[in-house]
Amino acid sequence: MIRLVKMRFREDEVENFKSVFRERRMHIESFPGCYSVRLLQDREDPQIFFTYSVWRSPEDLEKYRNSDLFKETWELTRALFAEKAQAWSMDDTMI
Repeated sequence: MIRLVKMRFREDEVENFKSVFRERRMHIESFPGCYSVRLLQDREDPQIFFTYSVWRSPEDLEKYRNSDLFKETWELTRALFAEKAQAWSMDDTMI
């Protein structure tokens, strides 16, 4: 299962967000059921980022979303937003 989250940060908070992500990435990837998490930055608008994470199952993602790690990370991240984040959960169909 793929989780894609789009976030737009205030211009003066972009480097702070990158720092938060660098600090937390290893911990997120070590969470049971998480295969990987990547950070993508828009080429046209450097304030827009996407996290692309791969999970074994929707239940594993939900366990992460209910964890202290997620709550702490989201609190730090959300404080830097320029606008509300958008998120999608998808299946990799490999058609």
